[in-house]
Amino acid sequence: MADKFDPASTDKHADTPKERAAADKKADDELKKGLKDSFPASDPPSNTQPAKSVDNAK
Repeated sequence: MADKFDPASTDKHADTPKERAAADKKADDELKKGLKDSFPASDPPSNTQPAKSVDNAK
């Protein structure tokens, strides 16, 4: 029997902490830019809105 129990191996496809931090910073910077460009307005910045769906019914 093994001396140590390892319940899960590391995810080889996961982002490194440095990559995840860079992605988080990019998203935060885009949100801040969107807020700054839209002020003063009641609509939220576009990067927080879902993409518009395509209307296939004609």
